[in-house]
Amino acid sequence: MMPQEVQTETAIAPPVMWSPSPEQREGTRLWDFMGHVSRSRGIGLTTYREAWQWSVDEMGDFWAAVTGYFGVIGDGLDGPALAEERMPGARWYPDGRLNLAENIFRRSNGGKERSPTAVLTVEEDDSTRSLSWQEFERQVASLAAALRRLGVKPGDRVGAVLPNIPEALIGLLAAASIGAVWSINSPDLSAEASLDRLRQLEPTVLIGVDGYRFNGKEISRLAQLAEVEAGLPSLRQTILVRCLHPGQEPEAGRLSFDGLLGGDAEPDYERVPFDHPLWVLFSSGTTGAPKGIVHSHGGMTLEALKGIGLNQDAGPGDLYYVAANTSWMVWNTLVSYLVTGASVVTYSGSPTLARKDRQFQILANTGATMFATGAAYLSLVEKSGLEPGREWNLAKLRFIMSTGSPLPDSTWCWVHEHVKADVHLGSDSGGTDICSGFIGSNPLEPVHLGELQGPLLGVAVESWSDTGQRLIGGIGEMVIRRPMPSMPVFFWGDPDGSRYFDSYFAKFPGVWTHGDWITETRRGSFIVHGRSDATLNRGGVRLGTSDIYAALAGIPEITDSLVVGAEQPDGGYYMPLFVVLAPGAALDDPLRDRIRSAIRARSSARHVPDEIIQAPAIPVTHSMKRVEVPIKKLFSGLAPRDAVSVQALANPEAMDWFVTQAQSYREHRNNSIVE
Repeated sequence: MMPQEVQTETAIAPPVMWSPSPEQREGTRLWDFMGHVSRSRGIGLTTYREAWQWSVDEMGDFWAAVTGYFGVIGDGLDGPALAEERMPGARWYPDGRLNLAENIFRRSNGGKERSPTAVLTVEEDDSTRSLSWQEFERQVASLAAALRRLGVKPGDRVGAVLPNIPEALIGLLAAASIGAVWSINSPDLSAEASLDRLRQLEPTVLIGVDGYRFNGKEISRLAQLAEVEAGLPSLRQTILVRCLHPGQEPEAGRLSFDGLLGGDAEPDYERVPFDHPLWVLFSSGTTGAPKGIVHSHGGMTLEALKGIGLNQDAGPGDLYYVAANTSWMVWNTLVSYLVTGASVVTYSGSPTLARKDRQFQILANTGATMFATGAAYLSLVEKSGLEPGREWNLAKLRFIMSTGSPLPDSTWCWVHEHVKADVHLGSDSGGTDICSGFIGSNPLEPVHLGELQGPLLGVAVESWSDTGQRLIGGIGEMVIRRPMPSMPVFFWGDPDGSRYFDSYFAKFPGVWTHGDWITETRRGSFIVHGRSDATLNRGGVRLGTSDIYAALAGIPEITDSLVVGAEQPDGGYYMPLFVVLAPGAALDDPLRDRIRSAIRARSSARHVPDEIIQAPAIPVTHSMKRVEVPIKKLFSGLAPRDAVSVQALANPEAMDWFVTQAQSYREHRNNSIVE
């Protein structure tokens, strides 16, 4: 499909927040890659846009170049990278066989020295422990050998309920070494929520934890683990990690994780087909049964090298920190960084322990160079009035990736003013669907306030209207016109592929529709406006919810907010704004007037809310995303059991208030209609 192009943009470019020097550009791995491609293939690539255009025009050649440049280990990788182009169902390296774990522990890293430490673990009391690359590989090999003795074979599933600790990475890579399929849940999920996911996979082995420490408290999870075990009839063995009571033997019937690491097994990597399942990630499950999204060894290996190694310029010598819940796909980026030869930090404690800028303290203490976090966390620290750049030595920090939701302009400025002036702050947009990004950062171009720098290499992304026209300057659907190796190989339990097709390809056949509203500028940068299924559509005028949140960012009395636009059975449209207030603040008429004025001035006069209502808290998923769509459904008249699955929420008690609020609204509306 070749859509017509519609241009509506006239705005002046926003100010530049960061720009690389010529020395910085030419010192990047991407610059070296471009030179390698230019020399080996006889084409001249001198700018990021030239490299991106080549990567989407000559997609097979591009991915073959990534494979060759990084020296990916495997068999049959000298054949065509993209043997058959179609969506869904593209065929990548049909004769290729490789293993992601083997590529993590390879000895060569492009001539650069990697740190002796592979994994650095930080505890809430600031104590640390490190795991060398050599010991890391030995432990992975020992656990893989133990799993084989337990009968685990390629294609079998290994489930886990673990926090963000080294044992989770060891478990994942041990399963991957065998060709087994991995899936992990955070222990702060309820047993029921974990079973909603793991039961679909019928795992033969479960790796669980006795508990964890969070915000200064010890939280036992043995009872939850027993409930998960009882709900998995396929289970043959449980392996227990002792976080609260190290060295204590597990109860009868369970094996000790530490006890299985004592062997001296030789590394043994099962090279599997390129599209062999690596792990299963699950959708949030807030509006129905969680979808099991299956990614491949080959897709994740190449995506890590391209997205992390080239677009984020990470590799040997870098130390990456993210305080990610293991149920959030961002946790898997720890593995992606390891693929590039970078080292990683694991931390399972509270990201706001004792003070809101706790994570910046960890960055300073560890000397991390790369930091990923949710936009909501950066805004939280901004509103706290703290200045991490004054408090902590962040000299080594060179890159911050903000994700999870659009980053408000005020927070963008705050990072450069109060964290580090010359840090490369990038807002990236991708998802669990590809366990990577579509649009985001690159090390060769400037960053403009409020904008994502551009499409990532190998991603043919555009903004389209509902009729399939490309939009420049207007708000449209984010679509991907050509395949990516990191797209799911299938959904679990979807034998005919119908759920997969309906999720991405029903709107524009042969084109991936992601479900995000974006604006593509004439300069090739992007602005993300939020999920299209949560878009505010009042009187035919659409607005992303993020535009409302951005308008509220400068009001200090508001610590959190949520806006929905709910279609009513009688054809009406109800648009309430819910706000969480700072301690001591009151939602009086002057504050309501300031809120309306801010939205009218900075967003849209058409989208001033019908009501402004104080809420005790905003419900969020375990990846800290607002659950706009379930609340929209509540106010549209759906019963709570059909609108939301509270087990999928990080704070399910917050939803109770909204259920009551929606019920009161519907009763009042029905009484008004009767009268």
